[in-house]
Amino acid sequence: MIALEVGDCALVLDPALGGAVSTFNWHDLPIFRSACGPSVLDGACFPLVPFSNRIADGRFKASGYQVQLKPNFPGSDHPHPLHGFGWLSKWDATEVTKNTVVLEHYYSETEWPWPYLARQRFALAQDCLTIDLSIRNLGQTPMPCGLGLHPYFPCNDETLFYSLHEAEVVVDRECVPVGANISDMPHDYWRGAPVAGRHVDTTYLDRHGPLQIQWPDKETEVVVEPSANLAHTVIYTPPEEDFFCVEPVSHVTNSFNALVSDAGGHIMLAPDQDYSASCRFSVRAIS
Repeated sequence: MIALEVGDCALVLDPALGGAVSTFNWHDLPIFRSACGPSVLDGACFPLVPFSNRIADGRFKASGYQVQLKPNFPGSDHPHPLHGFGWLSKWDATEVTKNTVVLEHYYSETEWPWPYLARQRFALAQDCLTIDLSIRNLGQTPMPCGLGLHPYFPCNDETLFYSLHEAEVVVDRECVPVGANISDMPHDYWRGAPVAGRHVDTTYLDRHGPLQIQWPDKETEVVVEPSANLAHTVIYTPPEEDFFCVEPVSHVTNSFNALVSDAGGHIMLAPDQDYSASCRFSVRAIS
């Protein structure tokens, strides 16, 4: 575990458990939900690299390869591999200062035809956390890839979520996209209602502006500002849970196979090239 404390913010990282965040608090208030068990899925936030969300049945074609990935959801035979490899790998701390940490994850197995080096940089300040995420293709051919972050936020009956997106992806029972509902203009799909009142597990396309989460009972708000290439947002609001997920991502679920829209977002990363994204989480008091 690596712990940082700057001003009113506290951060705890677990490099051995998927390079995940275990704690991100402000004035001792959890901004990310605190780790609540031994699995990375019990954590506060983990990286999505080299892809986010599902690849349908683990199959796709790229750069002359017919790729077949094994199911990877812990304790399950879920047929669609999830979230890449970083979240299930050990990361190594390569730099630690009083307010920054750099973690690295090197992948060289054969299931994914492209070796790569991924890096996370955490920078903690008085009232914010910035996470930079990058990947370098160490293979010999272009690599399909995307990036994202998977933070968990505390949620109760009063929690509010504000965002503007151009479309909501329609998914099947296994959360694989089958279409999209496109708005005439950027739309707030919660319309100011508490986030717990709408249960979804899908992607919202083409974000406009920041994402905002408010806890009126705690008089606290976090403003989430992803980089421009994290243009889409996966939202997971499970019923009867004390958390929900707001995941800034660069590409649509299963975009390696079939794009829901022209804004699929994944790229083909050339050999020895880097791709990076970042996200800033700023916390403030509200009345």
